[in-house]
Amino acid sequence: MRIHIATDHAGLEFSTQLQHHLAAAGHEVVDHGPVEYDPLDDYPAFCIRAAQAVVRDQAAGIETLGVVFGGSGNGEQIAANKVRGVRAALAWSIATAELAREHNDANVIAIGARQHTFEEAATFIDRFIATPFSGEERHARRIAQLAAYETDGSLQPDPRAAAAGPDVLADDSSSFDPEAG
Repeated sequence: MRIHIATDHAGLEFSTQLQHHLAAAGHEVVDHGPVEYDPLDDYPAFCIRAAQAVVRDQAAGIETLGVVFGGSGNGEQIAANKVRGVRAALAWSIATAELAREHNDANVIAIGARQHTFEEAATFIDRFIATPFSGEERHARRIAQLAAYETDGSLQPDPRAAAAGPDVLADDSSSFDPEAG
């Protein structure tokens, strides 16, 4: 599997270890930076490039996932999620890494490099990579709702809410500007 990775200065040492770990497991690793330590670097460009590569590869039928990390993983997750087609999940345990794939079909995992030992983080990443999407209808339905909103701002109604009264997920795309986001 191809694995796109990105970080910032906080995860640079972690990145080197992770590249060796993933390559030893037989994965093709593509590093989107940084390549040298700069305490003032900015993670968005690195993480966005990695996320774009994941989407591009998946669209081409290449089996691929992404890993983004920094001090907490929060900003890196946010940056990756700005790319249309990315479902980045912050993982802080084996269970959250597994559920990100199984329930959300996440294609990028975010990790806090300062929050975990390398061994812990590598375990989360390995589990993320090894876990398939369950394909259950309820999970697929929710992912489709997110994709619809991401594409055109529409909110698909929850079929159960219609029976209970006014639909709180009614389409309110009148204020959505696709060029803005």
